[in-house]
Amino acid sequence: MTAGAATGGGLSRLRRVPAALSVLTICCVAVLAGALAWRAAIADIDARLQQSLILSLRALETEIDRFRYLPKVTGEDARIRDAILHPENPAVIDAANRYLQRVTGLAGASHLYLMDAAGQTLAASNWDTGESFVGNNYSFRPYFREAIETGAGGFYAIGVTTGTPGYFLAARIDLAQGKQGVVVVKVVLDPLEEAWRAAGQANAVADVDGIVFLSGEPAWRYQPLETLSPEAVARLTSQRTYFGAEVRVDEPLLHGAQGWILDGAGARLRTQSAPFGHDWRMISAAPVLPAIFASLGWGAGAALCWGLGIGLAKIQRQRRQLVALRLRQSELLERKVEERTRMLAREIEARRQTEAELRAAQESLIHTEKMAALGRMSAAIVHEVSQPLAAMEATLAAAELSLERTPERTGPRIETARNLIRRMQRTIKHLKSFSRKESGTLDEIDPVQVAESALELVQPRARAVGVVPDLTVEGAPIRVKAGRVRLEQVLLNLLLNALDAVEGLPRREVRLSVATHGAEVHLSVEDTGIGIAPEDLPRVTEPFFSTKTNSEGLGLGLAISQAILSEFGGRFEVHSVPGEGTRMTAILPLIEEARA
Repeated sequence: MTAGAATGGGLSRLRRVPAALSVLTICCVAVLAGALAWRAAIADIDARLQQSLILSLRALETEIDRFRYLPKVTGEDARIRDAILHPENPAVIDAANRYLQRVTGLAGASHLYLMDAAGQTLAASNWDTGESFVGNNYSFRPYFREAIETGAGGFYAIGVTTGTPGYFLAARIDLAQGKQGVVVVKVVLDPLEEAWRAAGQANAVADVDGIVFLSGEPAWRYQPLETLSPEAVARLTSQRTYFGAEVRVDEPLLHGAQGWILDGAGARLRTQSAPFGHDWRMISAAPVLPAIFASLGWGAGAALCWGLGIGLAKIQRQRRQLVALRLRQSELLERKVEERTRMLAREIEARRQTEAELRAAQESLIHTEKMAALGRMSAAIVHEVSQPLAAMEATLAAAELSLERTPERTGPRIETARNLIRRMQRTIKHLKSFSRKESGTLDEIDPVQVAESALELVQPRARAVGVVPDLTVEGAPIRVKAGRVRLEQVLLNLLLNALDAVEGLPRREVRLSVATHGAEVHLSVEDTGIGIAPEDLPRVTEPFFSTKTNSEGLGLGLAISQAILSEFGGRFEVHSVPGEGTRMTAILPLIEEARA
């Protein structure tokens, strides 16, 4: 009896061991699944935060770039320069005040004002209001000191006169008489905060000291990311950066090594940051509560599934008859995997075919635009070929008549005809070379030779307009990695646009220059046309956009040129002054040997 009891106790202990192992494996699976789910959820949050950062950075950059060149352009006006030279003349100051007021209304800026070299405000767009800047000295502001020292400055602060925050952009104005002035535009960035708040985005922008001055969360404003040092507090006080606002220097937003931010309820927010400009920092935050729920859910689900799996395994071991069913299920699963594999193979093949068609369509579009450019020159090309043909016909007829009467004149006339033929052959050679489709490979080429070929191609159109394009080369040798025909197409588009811009004007000049600037080569086409309106300047590289009502082009020239330059690792810049002309520049990186 005692032996039987001992045997039963041993069997009971043996049964408890697998049960404990099952519970332990279920817990391990739950922890592992929860950890994996947590990492996946955090990765998804980080991806969304990165996307939000990219969009927010682009919006902030666009808002500031709208006014970046306004101070420099405003300072070129004669009324502003007269105010710097003659600050004691009330009539000059009144003209400057009214000009700044009109420019501010047209540009949509907050304020625009002029200071002398000592920081004293001479004229301002709000000269006729109770918050006028005229007469105030702002030399303590960093943007003024930076503008005087380097030519341009920028600083975000709360206005000591108006009490409203904004970003100040300053530009130094140098006059021939040795006098200097500073033009400042104040940009209000409150619309960005309103957009973030409306979209539910927890975004913030901090200055060089880490103090948040823009945020979709009002509670974060004027709160440092980290505890401020005494030197930073003293600097903020001397510069009066956040004049009238309470900066909570001892209440940092970020907590812990992970950089968490706690919301009003004490819940953690995960953050991602990115630099902006030279000293700003953009922060985007999102709650981690969904990641916690996902981790718990996946952990519980994995534990439940693992427990069910263990139970099913035990049942299957106890019931032999289910083995056949599992085998059939395995076969069915294999068939589904094979079917899915075939479907994926078909999808991959369809995708490859689609990508090939897309590449072919892109090449066809580039070739079509190339043919459109030739079409724009067709009249001039016909004149270029027909004129030598007519001259050659007359020369050969004269040679035939002089063959019997004056044989000594026949030779020079035949040589003249041969020169006309060579002229037509050169034109046709350039056209054939330009019109052929180029492979997608990149070679080391000399951009000066490409520029000369483009000028040869555009000569018929230039003669029809009455222009002799000028080519200037600075720095040699110059070598870039690009496609010769595609780069020639870019320059041809720029030259044709320049010729269209000066056609019919009293002053018709077109200049093509090739110059090296550091590690880059600039191929610039300048004209003396009417220029491009400021509102149209950001859209000139959009597909199918054109400011020419009677153009024969497709409106794709600059868009395709920009795409070609991007393929070469370069970029495209446009600078235009209405009434004076336009400069379009294709910028390419030099190869390493050329840099050396």
